[in-house]
Amino acid sequence: MTSLTQAIARAEAHAPFLRGLIARRPEIVEALAADGLDAALALAATLAAGDEPPGRALRREKQGVALALALADLAGMAPFETVVRHLSDFADRALDRAIRTAIAERTPDAEPLGFAALALGKHGSRELNYSSDIDPILIFDPATLPRRTREEPGEAAARIARRVVELMQARDADGYVFRIDLRLRPAPEATPPALPVSAAISYYESSALPWERAAFIRARAAAGDRALGEGFLAEIRPFVWRRALDYGAIREIRGLSARIRDHYAQGQKLGPGFDLKRGRGGIREVEFFAQIHQLIYGGRDPTLRHPATLDALAALAGAGRIDAGDAGALAEAYRLFRTIEHRLQMVDDRQTHSLPLDRAALDNVARLHGLDDGDALVGMLAPAVARVGLVYDGLEPDDAPAGLPRAPEAMEAALARAGFADPAAARARIEHLRAGALPSLRSAAAQEALEGLLPGLVAAFGRGADPGHALNRFDDLVARLPSAVNLFRLLAARPQLAALVGDILSLAPALAEALGRRPALLDGLIDATALQPAGSTEEIAAGLSAGETGEDYQALLDRVRAAVGERRFALGAQLVAGTADPLEVAAGHSRLAEAAIAVLVAATVAEFERAHGRVPGGELLILALGRLGGGALTHASDLDLVYLFTGDHLAESDGPRPLGATHYFNRLAQRVTGALTVATAAGPLYQVDTRLRPSGKDGLLAVTIDSFARYQREQAWTWEHMALTRARPVFGSAAARAALQAVIDEVLGRPRDREALLADAIKMRDDIARHKPPAGPFDVKLADGGLVDLEFAVHVTQLSHRAGLSPRLGEAIADLGGQGLLPAALGPAHDLLTRLLVTLRLVSPDSTEPAPATHALLARACGMVDWAHLLAAYADARQSVSAAWAAVKGEE
Repeated sequence: MTSLTQAIARAEAHAPFLRGLIARRPEIVEALAADGLDAALALAATLAAGDEPPGRALRREKQGVALALALADLAGMAPFETVVRHLSDFADRALDRAIRTAIAERTPDAEPLGFAALALGKHGSRELNYSSDIDPILIFDPATLPRRTREEPGEAAARIARRVVELMQARDADGYVFRIDLRLRPAPEATPPALPVSAAISYYESSALPWERAAFIRARAAAGDRALGEGFLAEIRPFVWRRALDYGAIREIRGLSARIRDHYAQGQKLGPGFDLKRGRGGIREVEFFAQIHQLIYGGRDPTLRHPATLDALAALAGAGRIDAGDAGALAEAYRLFRTIEHRLQMVDDRQTHSLPLDRAALDNVARLHGLDDGDALVGMLAPAVARVGLVYDGLEPDDAPAGLPRAPEAMEAALARAGFADPAAARARIEHLRAGALPSLRSAAAQEALEGLLPGLVAAFGRGADPGHALNRFDDLVARLPSAVNLFRLLAARPQLAALVGDILSLAPALAEALGRRPALLDGLIDATALQPAGSTEEIAAGLSAGETGEDYQALLDRVRAAVGERRFALGAQLVAGTADPLEVAAGHSRLAEAAIAVLVAATVAEFERAHGRVPGGELLILALGRLGGGALTHASDLDLVYLFTGDHLAESDGPRPLGATHYFNRLAQRVTGALTVATAAGPLYQVDTRLRPSGKDGLLAVTIDSFARYQREQAWTWEHMALTRARPVFGSAAARAALQAVIDEVLGRPRDREALLADAIKMRDDIARHKPPAGPFDVKLADGGLVDLEFAVHVTQLSHRAGLSPRLGEAIADLGGQGLLPAALGPAHDLLTRLLVTLRLVSPDSTEPAPATHALLARACGMVDWAHLLAAYADARQSVSAAWAAVKGEE
């Protein structure tokens, strides 16, 4: 027997509903056997043609669709994804025809506009059950909805909605189309069946519950005025996909799952009566597992916003957000559960999800699937149910920490045990938080969230270097928040994150200050990838470029600032957490800045060109100098930039408001500086220093490459050529960058008068020492034997010998050392001083002596076993630098 013949035999023997359809629609069976599923579905569509009333026509088509898909499914001719997609597409067509019919019956000549159906649940994700309700939300636009004379829009919409429901679920000898459940609309007990679009938007922006947010992951404009539906979904997208995490929503979904488990307790144990949908390890837990991770990560990563469960699992695994093995196991389980669910529903066309309690009925379902009996069916399901339950249970621990005592003596004892040196002062701070005096802590929800957080927070701070200081900073942070609920829930949900926050607040004032201004920076630390090295410049730029469709320029500026802020904060957190070498963090800061330049400058150029066109043969170039040119930014570094342009400076742009080339590129350079520096609603980005351009602050902001070359050859001071040793083009076409690099190479490769060069360098260093003395012995840049002395020794050697001309200081030192032009000890000295600088910018931004609490962090960051060894290594490094600079000066 062929697979289809076997499927027909099983259907006739074990599914009365299918047996009846086979008898009534033999032409569907013949088409399926002769030409396949598509031909059978095409034939089913013709059953709705002709002059029959729309409701009857749709019911007849439903028969053909149901029969074709059931037999194709049973015969293995169509995978699960194909079956549910065709069921969903038919639901769309049926709902759309019902809406058009309802409108046409009331206003025959009107266009069917102003009324839309949003598909939710499995209909929205195109994963509809074989015998399923559909759960649309019906919305209308009062301005465009067709209605009769003197009829209110709301009254007309309600009548259209009721007629749609009637057309879809009325029964006759041909059955019904779909059962309609409108209870997913806002406040269904008090609202009409169709809602004005403005009222619906207002509800989801202000009053919606967390589970409704999860429901809209799978929402789709399915029928009627789809443009109206899509516009509505675009409006509420920020409600669904939030950049700032809402762990209250995550916890609410977990709570919903627990309530479902409790309510359906009789269907939790695998065996007869097991609820495939709501049971532990069942369909709902696969869906919730995907949706919870989508809610956590999808606000910042649009590639994760897939409505369909299988697509969502694949995307989450591909992005590294969930374990690939778990994703694969959940996907296979989901296909299996949904397939058996379909078998249950094929028997009598009932919307059931539970295995029959009756043993004979269970055997019947198993045999419909091709198994011997119910025991074989349960055995087939068992491994998948166990794996899903295990994975889902791993979302969060079941054992919540005990609360922090309220009695003063007991609280102080707990704080002392946790590691607080002054438990009385810490108790006073916590009592202040508990008193609700701060605006962000006045609500009952905030106080509840605080109590859930305090045990883990106290433990995290207690493990830090200065628990009391960390708690004080946390109090200051909360005082600046309009609402603290989300922050508390986030930290309670992530104990490791709470521990890291404790170290940040106690050890890194630069990060603590940033966090106080913008607590949403913690969102960037929600997974382990935040503590891994930054990607390449191209990878980071691709991530920064991935905005919403139709995003305007201002929105881009805000989004990039928020994303860069998160990544800069995460790079700093890597130092505090001890997961990255400060040298790699410095390189990561540089790649991040280059990526921000690439994205923002390209957008600014495009925006400028819309108004002024392009200059034929001309383009903007950006040259980075200083620490950005050397690829080693710190958390606090400015961007030293020089703007250049190619082409004829006498040319004119070709846009609606043309400008001469020089005026064009100078105005564009001003816009670029603004794009990189102006603080928007998302905060500041970088400080830009353009004083290294030709003629400094007195020169044009942007000059041609030819002018730049001429200036460097004929007018530049020695210090400008020293600065040029760290120059690197960071924006412009490959050809233009190559041309600029050729100019730099030619200038740096010119023969020099070593005595004049050295005299200028010595005078410059003396001027710096006189006008900008070091803040103390830990001013790693300006102290004797610090980074400035090192840079002078390297740059003078580079220019004197025309060697080692890499803009990256470490590479230049290695090259010059390999040629015997600098001592070998200078390489390790550079690395240690740079590690110290990068870390001190976080823990001691004013370059004063770092607090004792930070000593262990600094030693670890610099690869030393303790503070004493770091001090000794620091002294050795400074001595090596001083000796090298003295040798360059001829003062050995």
